[in-house]
Amino acid sequence: MTDERLRRWRLVLGGGEADGTGCALAGADTGMDGALAALYGGGGEGGERSGGLGASAPRVARWLGDIRSYFPSTVVQVMQKDAVERLNLTRLLLEPEMLEAVEPDVHLVGTLLSLNRVMPEKARESARALVARVVADLERRLNQRTKAAVTGALDRAARTNRPRRVADIDWNRTIRANLHNYLPERGTVVPSRLVGYGRRQRAVQREVVLCIDQSGSMAASVVYSSVFGAVLASMRSLRTSLVVFDTSVVDLTDQLHDPVELLFGTQLGGGTDINRAIAYSQGLITRPTDSIFVLISDLYEGGVRQEMLRRVAQMTAAGVQVIVLLALSDEGAPFYDHDNAAALAALGVPAFACTPDAFPGLMAAAIERRDIGVWAERELGIAAT
Repeated sequence: MTDERLRRWRLVLGGGEADGTGCALAGADTGMDGALAALYGGGGEGGERSGGLGASAPRVARWLGDIRSYFPSTVVQVMQKDAVERLNLTRLLLEPEMLEAVEPDVHLVGTLLSLNRVMPEKARESARALVARVVADLERRLNQRTKAAVTGALDRAARTNRPRRVADIDWNRTIRANLHNYLPERGTVVPSRLVGYGRRQRAVQREVVLCIDQSGSMAASVVYSSVFGAVLASMRSLRTSLVVFDTSVVDLTDQLHDPVELLFGTQLGGGTDINRAIAYSQGLITRPTDSIFVLISDLYEGGVRQEMLRRVAQMTAAGVQVIVLLALSDEGAPFYDHDNAAALAALGVPAFACTPDAFPGLMAAAIERRDIGVWAERELGIAAT
């Protein structure tokens, strides 16, 4: 085994007589090993590992600075998340100096939002600044792609076979659609069917309702959904509503212009009443056949299950495009209620987890009224439940 491989195994195993490498660390590796040991523990004769950051805010703040100097930001974010979960550092996150030391990411925003109701005023300003940084980064990443996908889908949905003017004819598509009418002797295509652009509409073309479960397990989904909601709300061709729920329902549509304020309007944690949330959302839909209803939930229903399913059936029968996302996040397969997912599938409503990068394509497919189950299988490589 090479010296480099021994070094890496030594860092992974944490040292101690039981690691078997016989490798000593020097220089920056010693500091890196100390940062790892503080969180994951060092090796011992019994192989047991336990964290050693303690409850000192200055010590934790120094550790946060150390890991940022030793590891790339993606690793730092994982270690921060592990520190919060393994060592119960949520109380320390309410300290302004801690908030200024951490690496901002979606998971940290979710943790801060769950502490929103107990956050002291002195920490609120720092927390808001951290959330604003994450939101701004997400908007830069997702804004243009979402608008391009949605605008393209709206344009395609507006195509017509009866263009009113020559200027409205899509010549490329018209030629492709009429290649079977090619006349070799004349070297031309005689079109029997025209494909044209529909007149660009200034009015609202689609209604979108995002209905978001704000139970604790859905924290990352709440963050991403809020950013996407703000992007969609900025498009005049869509009328976008955003509703969050636990056992109660809160309409945050009037805050879509400011996703940071919107996020602080959520209250992560508590129970779940999906039926009540769907009932409220039904009242927001005025044009069912031009509406897309996206329910983002793990489907653990604390309300009336049969009533929930009945309402979904009503919406689909009225022509609403209903989509259920079990999660909208970069994480792996979520925990969810399989029975409710299967019952929705029996109603023709797909239920699956979606990554933020895939969400613009999902909205484009919904606007064009494509089969969302087929889309999920092709684009995400998964069979929608």
